[in-house]
Amino acid sequence: MIIFGHQGAPGYAPENTLKSFEEAIRRGADWLELDVHKVAGELLVIHDYRLDRTTDGTGIIYHQSVDYIRSLDAGQGVKIPFLSEVFDLVARRKGINIELKSAATAPAVMQLIDQYITQHHWSPEQFMISSFNHFELKTVRELNPAIQIGVLMYGVPLDFDRIMDEIQPHSINISIEFITPDIVNFIHTKNLRVYVYTVNFEDDVEWMLDLDVDGVFTDYPDRVRNVISNYRKK
Repeated sequence: MIIFGHQGAPGYAPENTLKSFEEAIRRGADWLELDVHKVAGELLVIHDYRLDRTTDGTGIIYHQSVDYIRSLDAGQGVKIPFLSEVFDLVARRKGINIELKSAATAPAVMQLIDQYITQHHWSPEQFMISSFNHFELKTVRELNPAIQIGVLMYGVPLDFDRIMDEIQPHSINISIEFITPDIVNFIHTKNLRVYVYTVNFEDDVEWMLDLDVDGVFTDYPDRVRNVISNYRKK
């Protein structure tokens, strides 16, 4: 079962920061998951469209300058990173799952990925793009047929045929609140992987292992790694 460090390892370091991603690598994540907004032409790694929750700043990110956003404390004295800074930190040690948060972000993200594939020896298999905005995912598929796509869903998916035709995903990334054996089996019959978010408790990890899901997003990669190591299927 693949372990995705959800926004890095926010159980131990400020979410979506270089410190959090390094911590996730140190604590055994297989992949790193992060969130990207496009602000004034720059790709910034932050979850919310507002600055208030995760920084000492305030306001809507699209109404602020990049210089202002980058001047803020995102926790423990670290900054909101550019997406390129995360790529440079990771340096091909782990795969990166990029969640597109804002509209019209896909072309810029794909351009950066192409740059790192051609100039820095990354491979397409080391990237996955996900979003709740399926229009963005369609753009990703049009720009690069080789890139892995994870369709984010909060709820029970009903339109698999359309998704398969238009997006050709690699996985369905679904909330733990809606996961059932039938959902897992159905997604697997479509030859797709099932990745579940956000899985932080040990008994939830065991439950996901019992269901044979393919991966989990977690704030505590080491906790999930320990459960997997000690797991014995019932």
